[in-house]
Amino acid sequence: MKQYRVAVVGALGAVGQEMIKTLEQRDFPISELVPLDIESKVGTKVSYKGREVAVRAAAKGAFTNIDFALFSAGADASEVLAPIAAAEGAIVIDNSSQWRMDPQVPLVVPEVNPQALDGHKGIIANPNCSTIQMLVAAKPIHDAFKIKRIVVSTYQAVSGTGGPAIAELSAQAAAFVKGEKIIASVYPRQILFNALPHIDVFMDNGYTKEEMKMVNETHKILDPNIQVSPTAVRVAVYRGHSESINIETEKPFTIEAVRELLSKAPGIKVMDDPSKHVYPTALDADGQDATFVGRLRMDPTVPHGLNMWVVSDNLRKGAALNAVQIAETLVARGYRARAV
Repeated sequence: MKQYRVAVVGALGAVGQEMIKTLEQRDFPISELVPLDIESKVGTKVSYKGREVAVRAAAKGAFTNIDFALFSAGADASEVLAPIAAAEGAIVIDNSSQWRMDPQVPLVVPEVNPQALDGHKGIIANPNCSTIQMLVAAKPIHDAFKIKRIVVSTYQAVSGTGGPAIAELSAQAAAFVKGEKIIASVYPRQILFNALPHIDVFMDNGYTKEEMKMVNETHKILDPNIQVSPTAVRVAVYRGHSESINIETEKPFTIEAVRELLSKAPGIKVMDDPSKHVYPTALDADGQDATFVGRLRMDPTVPHGLNMWVVSDNLRKGAALNAVQIAETLVARGYRARAV
């Protein structure tokens, strides 16, 4: 089996660390792992397959011998470094929002639109975490019954904001236990015991940037004719995004047919027996690769309506795993490692 030199940019961040863990757990064929981060973190060690690997600087010249560069360093860093990496010969798989809506850049969920990888120009975009899990669940339904409209409300974990938000939730919990004042700095309001209908900045149309990502990315990845009405909410959960999804289709269906479709679809695990309290929660998804689906039921208010509950680990399938799966798909579709 051919092996590949793989760089992880932003290797010390939450998603970067998850990327390295995912590469190891899935035994991606790596000849050399190159962790990259900002200059001040050079020399810090990351663990990979029982070895300690020193972090190098993410800069021009760092990608000359790299086959795949998995980026999770933020949009600003990606704007500068991704073109450099591509010019130096690496295939960039970027987890930031920087390239997602660029018409020259494929936006890919491997279970949904792997064909979009054909003809890429060196940079491939990883979609938003909340979009990924929604479309993994929606794809088989759309193929069979043609989706007209999606109304989605998300319940997103604080890890989607990063390490400081995880620390803030922990600090607020500790302060509550001690009877101390609860301080909010990462979020505009207290997140502990709360739900904030506010993720990213508000746009002129009253929606947040996070919500509009779900609209625009669905159109690019799945079908521009699907109407999408989103509400994105941050909740006091460490890891795992949950979504309440209402779908209206053009063709009639039965719940039994939908359940069978989803049970056979790649990347999905159905947990749907409410009478026995079987339905997915964020804790079920923690550390798991699958997108979990449950609470399947008809919506009687429209001719062909479906309600479902979809849960996925936002650091895993919502970020690191999807990026690694893109690399795996490229390998399966004939990508070859550069000559040594």
